[in-house]
Amino acid sequence: MLELKLYSSNGCPFCRKVTSFMSSNGIELDVEDPYSNRDAMSTFKKLTGKTQVPCLMINGKPMHESDDIINWLRGEFL
Repeated sequence: MLELKLYSSNGCPFCRKVTSFMSSNGIELDVEDPYSNRDAMSTFKKLTGKTQVPCLMINGKPMHESDDIINWLRGEFL
């Protein structure tokens, strides 16, 4: 079973692109904003090595870039 978590921020247009795609296609994932507080960002940076969002964690491995995430979601859910 896949463990999925999307790291996204409301102020990021690329994040909105991913979340809009998910919403339009009925895809629901656990979503967290690493910019919500310092501890969340510290944890996110340790996890991914970056501060870049969006980031889809797939079984503990980060995938960055909105188009890559959308293409992966399309292949997995549609």
